[in-house]
Amino acid sequence: MSAQGWPSLEELAAQEAELTWPHLDEDDAWRLGCALVDEARRRALPVAVDVSRGEQQLFHAALRGSAPDNDAWLARKARTVRRFHHSSLFVGQRCREAGGTLEEVFQLPQRQFCDHGGAFPLTVAGTGVVGVVGVSGLPQLEDHALVVQVLRRLLAG
Repeated sequence: MSAQGWPSLEELAAQEAELTWPHLDEDDAWRLGCALVDEARRRALPVAVDVSRGEQQLFHAALRGSAPDNDAWLARKARTVRRFHHSSLFVGQRCREAGGTLEEVFQLPQRQFCDHGGAFPLTVAGTGVVGVVGVSGLPQLEDHALVVQVLRRLLAG
């Protein structure tokens, strides 16, 4: 963790390497989405949750207190993960370390892409990134942490 409280690129890359699926089908996406919703409900979090494989949305839920704006944030975060094959927080940290914004560092418009945490690549062992899971509604480090926590629990068995 950096002095400013942001995880390092190395920490974020280690999370991505750790949280790899043996396979990912529609049932896996449903379990992941439901696990995120269950945890968010348990903690009364006002979030929207999205799981996709490729361009196909396999799960979406908007919990009490979330807003349509959260869906727009999810789309921008997911677009970033699809572009870079890294979490949206990883991309944001790369920008912070480079001393610029997503537009300045990568020439990507903020209206379409987002470097805020909360979207995470769904990686299948031996295949690579096949999808995205995202949460929106909390501060970005909390969105990211929620996704990582639930992924760890699910993938541990």
